[in-house]
Formats: sequence, structure tokens, C-alpha cells
Amino acid sequence: MDKIKSAYSSILESIGEDVNRDGLVDTPARAAKAMQFLTQGYDQSLEEVLNGAVFESDSDEMVIVKNIEMYSLCEHHLLPFIGKCHVAYLPRGKVIGLSKVARIVDMYARRLQIQESLTKQIANAVLTVTDGLGVGVIVESQHMCMMMRGVQKQNSSMTTSAMLGTFRSDINTRNEFLSLVKS
Repeated sequence: MDKIKSAYSSILESIGEDVNRDGLVDTPARAAKAMQFLTQGYDQSLEEVLNGAVFESDSDEMVIVKNIEMYSLCEHHLLPFIGKCHVAYLPRGKVIGLSKVARIVDMYARRLQIQESLTKQIANAVLTVTDGLGVGVIVESQHMCMMMRGVQKQNSSMTTSAMLGTFRSDINTRNEFLSLVKS
């Protein structure tokens, strides 16, 4: 934590700020604490996040968790991208606790990366823990690096998807997922 705090002090001084002025005295410590929170996914494992919430089930119908809000930081500019994630899987003998899907999304979102990688990481993790017939993940988000700087396009958004197993090989499964996410 001290190393991160020192780095923020250096950054503030480098842009011409006085880190001893009233408004900034505690900013390096607050920023360090915020960065630690925003990247806490590095300190989490899939096993910890699941916490044993994998259950036997004879369900073989699609399980979908829609509109999971997520916040991440782009690895190129350290600026946020904010959006929602839709996750679906086809069980094969076991299901995971509902909240665990959102926790998996959060674990990977709380790391520095690009949206394309985040989408794939979530899909691979859900497939690993469910051993399902397939997984579909869609992430829709807005990137502050594109909205606040660079081309400054305020209404732009990005959508990525990862389709594994049956979601990739069976057009009907994929279409069912896509239509249910839109509804």
C-alpha cells in the first residue's frame, strides 16, 4: 500500500500539484486504497469465490443471469469501463449458486485488462466450474478512455461475446440465448 501511495504522490507532483495542500493531503492514500479495491480480483481465486456453492442438479435447461453490472479498468489507460454482463450455461449434472455467477464476473472485472479478455475469462471460468455443455457470455460497456479522452465519443459502447461448447456449435442454442438476453 505504501508503494502505491508513494506512486500517486509522485504522479500528483509530476502534474504540478502540491500534495501538501488541503484538498490533496490524503489523496495519495485514498487513491491507493481505491486502486487496491478496484484490482482486488488479483487476490481472489475461483475456489474462494465459489465457496463450495456447486450443487448436483438434473436440470438440463439453459441458466441465464442477465444485467450483471460490472466495473473494470482498461489496461491501456487505467480508466474505467462500465457496463453489464449476461451469462448463460447449459448444465450437465450440476449448477452453481446464483450469486456466484455475479461474483465470477466481479473477480475478473476487478483486474486490469481489455473487454475482449474479460469476456473470455468469464466464459472459461463458468465452463470450468459447471462442466456444462456450453457457456455464452455477452459484455456491453462504455469505455471512459474513449469517452473522456481520445475521440471523445460520449454515446459509444462496445459489445463482446464468448460462445463455448453448444453455444458455439449449435445455432439454435446461440439464438435462444441471444433472444432471451434481449427480452
